[in-house]
Amino acid sequence: MNEYRQEIAALTMRWVRRLSREKFSMLFTLIQPMLFWLIFFGNLFQRAADVQVVQAPNYISFLTAGVVVMTVLNNGLAGGVDLLFDKENGFLERLMSTPIHRTSVILSRFLFVTTVTSLQVLVILGVAFLFGVTPATGFFGVAVILLIGMLFGVGLTAISMAMAFSVKSHGDFFSVLGFLSLPMIFLSSALVPLSAMPKFMAMLAVLNPMTWAIDAIRPLILTGWADALRPLAIVLLIMVAFDALCLYGSAKAFRRAIG
Repeated sequence: MNEYRQEIAALTMRWVRRLSREKFSMLFTLIQPMLFWLIFFGNLFQRAADVQVVQAPNYISFLTAGVVVMTVLNNGLAGGVDLLFDKENGFLERLMSTPIHRTSVILSRFLFVTTVTSLQVLVILGVAFLFGVTPATGFFGVAVILLIGMLFGVGLTAISMAMAFSVKSHGDFFSVLGFLSLPMIFLSSALVPLSAMPKFMAMLAVLNPMTWAIDAIRPLILTGWADALRPLAIVLLIMVAFDALCLYGSAKAFRRAIG
């Protein structure tokens, strides 16, 4: 067991060192959701948004939950990129030939992506605080937001790693990534509530796990525990089912790739 923990720790530190060498990538990954979505998009539609429709003090307050989950979405779907590059340059094959537990490669990637995403979510909530957005549920509510983000991120990272093991090139990977991310964002309650969406889009958005994550996080930020408890119970069940399905598919792809 000690050897297994050491393997996971060593592989996780490898991802950390790789990220530290990619300073521009790290900076832009952090700035994009915070600057473009929360600050620019939020302020752009601040006056255009009807507070009666979004049921929030202002549009930035409404948008914060969406930006948090969009960050989880983008990081999770990109979680398999480094594994794909390792596969393409032959390092992953050499790594798998060493006497290590193969699952340590997967678990280290989950740990790394979850940690980085959680830090980004905290930064986004900090920036939102500068715009007057204070979570109504306090510090414990922030912890629950991180928990929901982690649960959603596990399934997304599993999807990303399954793609990394399945596709033949990074071109195919990024094509699928682009195809998945934008529809998931626009077919969710990230930018507008379900009640303000066209009926066909609202019907599709209900099937999107991202919508349930956002709708569970939003009352934690806007209103408080009284409105948050029921969405929290629902989202936990949905995320457990979502993660189980994604992990099952990812495990099959992993076994097929190394089999």
